[in-house]
Amino acid sequence: MMLIEQIYLGCLSQASYVVADEASGRAMVVDPRRDIDEYLRFAEERRLSIELVVLTHVHADFVPGHSELAEATGAVVAMGETAPVDFPIRRLRDGERIELGDPASGVVVEVHATPGHTPESITLAVYEHGSDPAPAALLTGDTLFIGDVGRPDLLGASGRTAEEMAAELYRSLRSKILPLPDEVVVYPGHGAGSACGKALSSETFSTLGAQRATNYALAEMTEEAFIEAVTEGLAEPPAYFSEDVALNRAGHAPFDPSGPLEVIGATEAVARSDEGSLLLDVRDDQAFTFGHLRGAVNVGLSGRFAEYAAAVVAPGQDVVLFGTAEQASEARLRLARVGVDTVGAAVVDPSELERHPELVERSSRLGAVDAARRLDELDGLQVLDVRNAGELSAGVVPGSIHIPLPRLRHRVTELDASRPVLVYCAGGYRSLAASSFLASAGFVDVTDLIGGFGAWQAVQEGVGAG
Repeated sequence: MMLIEQIYLGCLSQASYVVADEASGRAMVVDPRRDIDEYLRFAEERRLSIELVVLTHVHADFVPGHSELAEATGAVVAMGETAPVDFPIRRLRDGERIELGDPASGVVVEVHATPGHTPESITLAVYEHGSDPAPAALLTGDTLFIGDVGRPDLLGASGRTAEEMAAELYRSLRSKILPLPDEVVVYPGHGAGSACGKALSSETFSTLGAQRATNYALAEMTEEAFIEAVTEGLAEPPAYFSEDVALNRAGHAPFDPSGPLEVIGATEAVARSDEGSLLLDVRDDQAFTFGHLRGAVNVGLSGRFAEYAAAVVAPGQDVVLFGTAEQASEARLRLARVGVDTVGAAVVDPSELERHPELVERSSRLGAVDAARRLDELDGLQVLDVRNAGELSAGVVPGSIHIPLPRLRHRVTELDASRPVLVYCAGGYRSLAASSFLASAGFVDVTDLIGGFGAWQAVQEGVGAG
C-alpha cells in the first residue's frame, strides 16, 4: 500500500515528505528539515526503514536535514544527475525508477528532470503500483506550487538569466507535468509565505486538474508570454538565500538540537555584543520595547523568525540569544534550519534586566498621529519602508526610502547614521527588527511606527474625511 505523509513546517512554509511502500516497509524522505525527530518517530510508528533521502534541488531558503538523516539511519542521499554539490550523492537520472516495493504491484517512484527553478530540479512521480499507467501523485519540489511556480531567478549567479531559466521551466511543465491526468495529486515543496514563488496558495496540496484550471502559469500561452508572466514583479530575494545556496552546495555537518548551549549573564552578553557578536532578543515586541540590553536586535519568535533573523546575522557572526530558556532553545533550532549554526550563548533569565539597569535601553516607538507630526516638524528625517516590493502598491509614506528588511544589512550604508530615522512596515513586526538593527549599528535616533502603514493610512484617511 502506498503511503505519502506530508510534514509541513508553517514558520518556513516548507513541506517535506515520507514516501513508503507499507508492504515492504521501505521508505524515502524528500526535502527533510534539519530537526529530524518527526521523521524518525513516524518511521518507527509505521515500522518503516528510511533507505533514501532525496533533495529535489539545491535549496536557497533553508538547510535540509539530509546529513542528519543519513547519520541517524544510514540512508543514501540522492539528487538530480546534474546537482552542483561537493558531497557524495546518488545521482538520479531522468526517467530512473526507484522501487520501494514489488516492481509491478508495489510503490515505485519515477524521477523527472524538471529544470527551471534551478538547473538540477527534479519532480518525483509516485506510482501506487509499478505497473500503473500513470502516477498517483507528484512531489514537485519548487517546480510547481499550488497557484504558482518556482521563481526562475534565485540562481542568477550561476551564469543563467531569469529569462533563460523561465524558458526551461516552461518546457519542463509542458513536457513532464501537464501531459499527466487531472486526478494526479500535486504535493509542492512550499506554501503561502515562501519567497521561492510570487503568489503561493495557502493550500498545501491539490490536483493537477485543479491547477490546470486555476494556476496562471499552467494556462495556455506561448513560451514568451510565460517568461514575461513568471519574471514580472519578482521581489528581491532575502540576502541569506545566496549564503544558504553556498552552504547547501558545499554540504554541512549534522546539527544536534540537544547539544549544550552556554548560559551567560547580561554583562557578558553586552561585552560580546560590543566585540562583534549579534545580541538577538527573541521576545515579543512589547517586552523588548519596555526594556532590553544595550545593542540588542529584536526579532520575535511570534513571526517568521528564521528568515528575518537570518537577514540581520552576518555570515559567520557569533550570535547571543536573549529570552527564556524555552525561547532560546526554539530560536537556536529555527536558526539552524536556515543555516545559522553560530549561536554561541544565551541569556535565559530575563530578570537580568532588573539586576543590571545600567545596561538596559528602551525602544522609541510612535503612533501614526505622532509619526505624522514628526515627519512635518523634523528637518532631515529619513523615512524607511522595510516592506517587500509587492506591498508598495497599497501606498507609501511620502518621501520614504524603500529597503526591504531582508536586504537591510547589505544596504544600510544608503542611510545616514547621523540623521534621525522613522521606520515602518505593514504592521510593526519588521519595523521593530529594522529599527533595533539600525540602533545596534550606531544610528543615533531611530523610531519605528506602531501599527505600520495600516495605522498610517487609517490616520491619513481620517484626516481627509475630516
